[in-house]
Amino acid sequence: MKMHIMPVRRNLKFHVPDEQVLNWHNWGPTVTQFFNTLSLFFPEGERFFINSVRKYRDRIDDPELQEAVRHFIGQEAMHGREHEDYNQKMVEAGLPVDTQELIVTKLLDAVSRYLPDSMQLAATVALEHLTAILADVLLREPDLIDGSDPAYQKLWHWHALEETEHKAVAFDVFETVFGRGLKAWLLRSSALVLATTIFFALFYPFYLINTWKVGQLFNLKGWWQSFRFQWLSPGGLRRVILPWLDWFKPGFHPWDHDNREYLAEMDQLIGDVEGYQKDQAA
Repeated sequence: MKMHIMPVRRNLKFHVPDEQVLNWHNWGPTVTQFFNTLSLFFPEGERFFINSVRKYRDRIDDPELQEAVRHFIGQEAMHGREHEDYNQKMVEAGLPVDTQELIVTKLLDAVSRYLPDSMQLAATVALEHLTAILADVLLREPDLIDGSDPAYQKLWHWHALEETEHKAVAFDVFETVFGRGLKAWLLRSSALVLATTIFFALFYPFYLINTWKVGQLFNLKGWWQSFRFQWLSPGGLRRVILPWLDWFKPGFHPWDHDNREYLAEMDQLIGDVEGYQKDQAA
């Protein structure tokens, strides 16, 4: 196992504005709810990832990977905190995100209770792959979020950069413990199929409900914009199909998708966030 990038824990606070939470995206309220619905999965999801990796820390002998795991846990904790604040503002604005989060919590609690630790780690590396390829598209295609409210735009940009930075950590833990043989491949491959299916089986009903709650369920123009956004141009979900399939290559590693050049954007982002915070305090 060769370390490619060492993650860094950053304590950034975005204080996304509550008055914009239902319509902060440049493409309008229907696409806003697409991102808002993604957000509701993160706090519980990040906790699940942390716990899944922690269970195998004592199996890691490589000090560099141990250090990467420490920073991975720190980053995921910060993501959870910022999305909790974001999600609470959605609840206060009238979205049933608290009810939806409870469903996610119960699902992940059941996974933690009834599935073996190996499957929990496999689910974590699978979902980390899904978030990493979504993050990559967000970084490669500025049209996906440009022109949106600055605080929300910066939060999603930061999350995408850090998901990129630590995208191989859980995978490297998995390979350290289970190797790269057929059994490991079958475990992680089945985990990606199951995790992706379950995620979208929850995501789209929640998305419909949240769009209904903001009065956009029958807005055909809004749904056309959402369809374009996801599948045509810029086509955020269309662009993840081939990277998603790369997971099934027997020798795949997350840094086969080498997009580290985007990490150079982090310093500018930190400066922008600090400047935004000063403007808010003034």
